[in-house]
Amino acid sequence: MKRNYRVVVAKPGLDGHDRGAKTITRALRDHGFEVIYTGLHQTPEQIAETVLQEDADAVGLSLLSGAHLTLFPRVIEELRNRKRGEILIFGGGVIPKDDVAVLKQQGVGKIFGPGSSLGDIAKWLELALDSRDEN
Repeated sequence: MKRNYRVVVAKPGLDGHDRGAKTITRALRDHGFEVIYTGLHQTPEQIAETVLQEDADAVGLSLLSGAHLTLFPRVIEELRNRKRGEILIFGGGVIPKDDVAVLKQQGVGKIFGPGSSLGDIAKWLELALDSRDEN
């Protein structure tokens, strides 16, 4: 890693399943990222405010409730409202392939589904953030 990146991991909406978010939080910390986990039941406004307050480089959204097409864009909108629209956004959960394409068009960098390698996620995030720092 070119520098110590700060990543917010958040659980938007009413989804109460946080095992995946906790697992990715630990994996990213083990890889060398500084990770802030927001906990369950965060609103898009709360997530964007945490990103702003923590001066984060990226935000990972974990969602299993099926509300990804509503909540991901709302987080993106809230980040833009706070002049943080450049933040790298990635996500995870059970998200249909057709919806992955829609989310990417809306500005989500990558979606990781069930069974994704923790090492691959950390390496992708490292390379994506390093690449942004070069530009």
